[in-house]
Amino acid sequence: MNKRKKQLESVDKLLDVMDELRLKCPWDKKQTIKSLRSLTIEETYELSQAILDNDMDAIKVELGDILLHIIFYSKIASEKNHFDLSDVASSVTEKLIYRHPHVFGNLKINNLNDIKKNWESLKVIKDNKGVLSGIPSRLPSIIKAERIQEKAAAVGFDFKTSEDVVKKIKEELNEFLDEIKNKKINSIEEEFGDLFFSLINYARILDINPDLALEGSNKKFIKRFNFVEKSLDVKKKKINSLDLNELNALWDKAKEET
Repeated sequence: MNKRKKQLESVDKLLDVMDELRLKCPWDKKQTIKSLRSLTIEETYELSQAILDNDMDAIKVELGDILLHIIFYSKIASEKNHFDLSDVASSVTEKLIYRHPHVFGNLKINNLNDIKKNWESLKVIKDNKGVLSGIPSRLPSIIKAERIQEKAAAVGFDFKTSEDVVKKIKEELNEFLDEIKNKKINSIEEEFGDLFFSLINYARILDINPDLALEGSNKKFIKRFNFVEKSLDVKKKKINSLDLNELNALWDKAKEET
């Protein structure tokens, strides 16, 4: 059996299972597009965690859960004659062909930046909306900042050099420190946001994923903090019984050991 035939048969079987569940399972029968929303968000985060862990078996399982949700949404919509899975697949296929004229048309591109710029330009032309209009309002803030900056840069609104970004970061840091000195609470938060936004922009310039970078720091801190706690457990001491100098000494040891 060739691979494509096997893939199609697997999806066809999943569609049959979904049909049966929708007919016979009380829980599946009562679900709506809105009721599935929070579950889909949870599944997306589980997939994200599996990717961060580089756990291919878990990625396979979580992708299956996401695929199930896509089929579930499509099944519910088809019952009300809105759309079905074939409409979903046709819609994304049409979009991919339209947005890749360098593959399916005659457009010549020189590099990845050309592809990104053309992609965003085609979206604006097709949707007849603003450049930033397609960014979900409830997207996590770090990812939202990335998408804002990527979209703006794709249409030419960007710093000329990485040095200009560093200059902007220093400017925002100084403004942040000035507001701390002035003790203006609302302004402190605003300037911190501007500083954070500039750092995320620099990450984009350096081709660093700021969300992954922060998660790496989170994991590193947890690992070192756990080392400190275990060291104290051996000595039968509590972490809140040590002064800052003792904690810093343990922390330095954790940095050496982990």
